[in-house]
Amino acid sequence: MKYNLRHVTTYHYEDEVSFARCSLRLTPLQDADQTVFDSAITVTPAPVSVVEHVGQFGERVLTATVETPHDELIIESRAHVDVHRRAPSILNGMPWEHVRELAFDVGSLDPLAPANFLFPSRLTPVQPAITEYARRFFTPGRPILEAAYDLASTIKREFAYDPKSTEVSTPAVVAFEARRGVCQDYAHIMLSALHGLGLPAAYVSGYLRTYPLPGQPRLQGADATHAWVDLWCGAEWGWVGFDPTNAVIAADNHIILAVGRDYADVAPIGGVVLGSGDQKIDVAVDVVPA
Repeated sequence: MKYNLRHVTTYHYEDEVSFARCSLRLTPLQDADQTVFDSAITVTPAPVSVVEHVGQFGERVLTATVETPHDELIIESRAHVDVHRRAPSILNGMPWEHVRELAFDVGSLDPLAPANFLFPSRLTPVQPAITEYARRFFTPGRPILEAAYDLASTIKREFAYDPKSTEVSTPAVVAFEARRGVCQDYAHIMLSALHGLGLPAAYVSGYLRTYPLPGQPRLQGADATHAWVDLWCGAEWGWVGFDPTNAVIAADNHIILAVGRDYADVAPIGGVVLGSGDQKIDVAVDVVPA
């Protein structure tokens, strides 16, 4: 599926800002399942410098420095991508304990090697309560795809989608105890659960395009930034995406921006500004089939 993407973030400042430095992870990931034909990022006011580098997990990062005084900052990204990711048609795979053993035996330290995603992070610490929540699905000898899908589906069923309940810095355990949050929280909870079981899992930032059936509601996160979980399922399946917000396996309607250990690794926009007063943020995303 080919898409034209447009993502516009506008910062409105109460008082004038004299300096801004932004780290932008807004270029879609190029990999075997996703081809980026072209992409561009513009910043207004125009930055005095733009430096690009590759992040620790293979993502493209642009650092833009703005020194023109301003009370509004606009960051717009556009891209044309082809997503040819296919979800497994059968929920099988090797026993999850075998995958765990294989993950610890993989010697590669490439950016997306499973060894980089075995351990907890600041936002996804291992919590006994979350580990036990997941253990009921990961029974001895159960196929890893089946167990992970059941975990994602149960999170979707038992947690309330509530945009007002958490912030980007909310740890997984807080959202877990409240049984509510947004896609970022759902992904963090699933990550904490999988890491507690010794499985390699990564946080994925991207977009979701959906085609609801007549009379059916749109999936949460459609035409907006979205988050889900990539689970390494052994050499046969590799990385498989599980979307606990919507209880689906990621396919060609999930468009990846970046992969990391948690939200802090892959925040689409981060940085610092020099100024006082409050700010307001408007975000508009268009995911249009080409």
